[in-house]
Amino acid sequence: MELKDYFEGTEGRGILATADKNGKVDVAVYAKPHFLDDGTVAFIMADKLTHNNLQRNDSAAYLFMEDAKGYKGKRLFLTKTGEEQDSELLFTLRNRKYSSEKEEGSPRFLVFFRIEKVLPLVGT
Repeated sequence: MELKDYFEGTEGRGILATADKNGKVDVAVYAKPHFLDDGTVAFIMADKLTHNNLQRNDSAAYLFMEDAKGYKGKRLFLTKTGEEQDSELLFTLRNRKYSSEKEEGSPRFLVFFRIEKVLPLVGT
């Protein structure tokens, strides 16, 4: 099963971990990644701590735990490759799941990542 198919067909919860330039770690609840045609993944984020950390340190990790008995899921090790602010692509991806209008005064960022490594939730 391809990773995109796994995420589209599996219910669960995600956590995105980032660190600032000094290595101080932050974790935040995030939706499933958006898979793009070029093989990258993207997350929509507000201009908060996670986004701020990614301005200074391009490494991140995403943990996804399935809504299933036991400990099943995936860990994605990521490197930031770029971002867009309030782009049409961002609102197209967002509108796939949410029907709300663009939020005035609240910038949103579509942050792109290359997947460096994928591991199961438990084990190596």
